[in-house]
Amino acid sequence: MTSVNPILLSSLDDPSVQPYRTLRRPQDHIRQGIFVAEGEKVVRRLLASPLEIVSFLLTPEWLERLRVEESRFGKCTANVFTAPAEVLNDIVGYRLHQGIMAVGRVPQDSSLKEIIAACAEPPLLVALDGLMNAENVGVVVRNCAGFGVDAILVGETSSSPYLRRSVRNSMGTVFQMPILHSNDLVSDLKRLKDLGMRVVGAQLAGSTPLSRADLSGRVCIVLGNEESGLSDSVCEACNILVAIPMHNQTDSLNVASAAAVFLYEASRR
Repeated sequence: MTSVNPILLSSLDDPSVQPYRTLRRPQDHIRQGIFVAEGEKVVRRLLASPLEIVSFLLTPEWLERLRVEESRFGKCTANVFTAPAEVLNDIVGYRLHQGIMAVGRVPQDSSLKEIIAACAEPPLLVALDGLMNAENVGVVVRNCAGFGVDAILVGETSSSPYLRRSVRNSMGTVFQMPILHSNDLVSDLKRLKDLGMRVVGAQLAGSTPLSRADLSGRVCIVLGNEESGLSDSVCEACNILVAIPMHNQTDSLNVASAAAVFLYEASRR
């Protein structure tokens, strides 16, 4: 058993649990530099990560399980709030968070040079240009983790992987993935080329089919907006534009599905 001293709540009016009451306002969390982890798998992955944990909000049943099963839980300096399930029912999406939630601190971004220096050779990166749907971003992050991507570059017009729904759809894999939020994606893609990376744009109108594209070596794959794909300026910054051939009058794949196809090809080669 651990020495955690939980704070028992009879309601969610306590100012300390404000992040849990504002789940519908994710941009507030981003401005505060925090993120929310929901559900067993995501919270356990947060506990297994090096990220700072600010607080937990749990049912008494989950408190006892974590005390027994997670050694880091007993060593955390985070506040631990516990409340009956009927109190937590007031939080949006109760069935999703399963009575176990946590708030973590968004880690500080590394520089491009630091990220490349920390990668094994050859590095495989992914850049996001204008991905707006948080669920799509989360699934892309999960794909990146599964296929061995070294880091993700998030363009200035893309949703953050630390939004609540992104964290949830990534299944917590974002906690182990180096993330760089770019203020100028085009400039950063050009810097990657200066650092010896080949920038490959995933674009439906790309001139090169994926089966004939060279995805070996030092590569950054750029994924575009769900509706319009890559912006013109990002296309110009790419070394090559590559398309997944479509059949049966299918317009395109969902961006998360396209990411999986590209990353499988890159990891295979």
